[in-house]
Amino acid sequence: MDIQHFYITGINYKKTDVALRGKFALNTDQYTNILQKAALCDLKNIFVLSTCNRTEIYGVAPSSKDLKELLCSETIGDIDVFENICYTKKGKNAIQHLFAVASGMDSQILGDYEIVGQLKQAVRVAKSEGSIGAFMERLTNTVFESSKAIKNKTAFSGGTVSVAFAAIQFLKFHCNNFSDKKILVIGTGKIGRNTCKNLIDYLGTKNITLINRSEDKAASLAEEMDLHYAPFEQYRRQANEADIIIVATNAPHPVLKKEDIRNDGKKILIDLSIPNNIDVALKERPHTIMVNVDDLSRMNDATLQMREREVPKVKNIIDQYMDDFFDWYKMHRNAPLIRAAKKSLSDINLCPWYQGLKNEKLQSEAEQEEAVQKAVKKLAVKMREQQQSTGCTCIEALHEFIARDSFKH
Repeated sequence: MDIQHFYITGINYKKTDVALRGKFALNTDQYTNILQKAALCDLKNIFVLSTCNRTEIYGVAPSSKDLKELLCSETIGDIDVFENICYTKKGKNAIQHLFAVASGMDSQILGDYEIVGQLKQAVRVAKSEGSIGAFMERLTNTVFESSKAIKNKTAFSGGTVSVAFAAIQFLKFHCNNFSDKKILVIGTGKIGRNTCKNLIDYLGTKNITLINRSEDKAASLAEEMDLHYAPFEQYRRQANEADIIIVATNAPHPVLKKEDIRNDGKKILIDLSIPNNIDVALKERPHTIMVNVDDLSRMNDATLQMREREVPKVKNIIDQYMDDFFDWYKMHRNAPLIRAAKKSLSDINLCPWYQGLKNEKLQSEAEQEEAVQKAVKKLAVKMREQQQSTGCTCIEALHEFIARDSFKH
């Protein structure tokens, strides 16, 4: 496989807002459809990373356009819009980008380690659909090893900084006392769960009501954290009674709309969803403070400054693991030629005319095999270390094998 046919194309938080990213966000069914379409088009080594901050497709293809068309075939946004706003990288630059994403170097919040879990899940799904070949498996495994080394050997992910935690900082800035504040959390997935934990740990309140479309999930989390829960049908009443509403759902359209809230009381609305699950029209409501993930991600603190200081260490670790991957790639690329060379050497070794040239001391099968293995190993090392033509390297290996000093003189 030619590494120059490995592409990544996508959009992220740097040039697109939540609303635009939402048009290219994917749910589980859409992702599965993309992988199945890829198989039908004979596109291999494909996976898609779709999070609140980015939608990216990685894969081996004749051109990046093939990947763009594949991705946009399942999104609300169309390919013309995507091509105007997307970034595309290939070969070594694409690989470097993947390392940066997995490490948190390319995250909206520097050092955000949650991206690794999302990346692993994306690869896991692709693998279950048969979309991960030897190249992509080796690459992603090396990327995950790099991410783990960064986690263990640096303070790059140290401290507590995430969108869910930024929501807590935002609330602390706007409220001094939470004892009399009723909080409603809609959505009890991973972000909702983390948000609830942060509300309890950092605000010291359990005056929290959970609502989820699947009531069992809300009930289970409420029991685990000693909170309240209500059926989804009551979300309007609960929203009107709440002082703070946090929405962390994964719906394609707003869950909370302007007409759902009828009273005029002061409210803080926090939308942790992609696309927006709180109707932006609610900003027009009197006495309302409203933020989304983009607003929260702009918050900064001493933790981020500390992470900035760790960047040189992170880059060094990434460089080491990238070198390891490229060593493997060179060997993997040359594997067919090495196998062919081994067969040729073995065939030569068994030729009657060649047997007659050799020293009788090397006539045992074990010694013959050892001689071939040494020549193949030397060939592999040269092909990995040198930039010369692989054909020239093979010819040189054959010449050295035949002319080695074990012949009669």
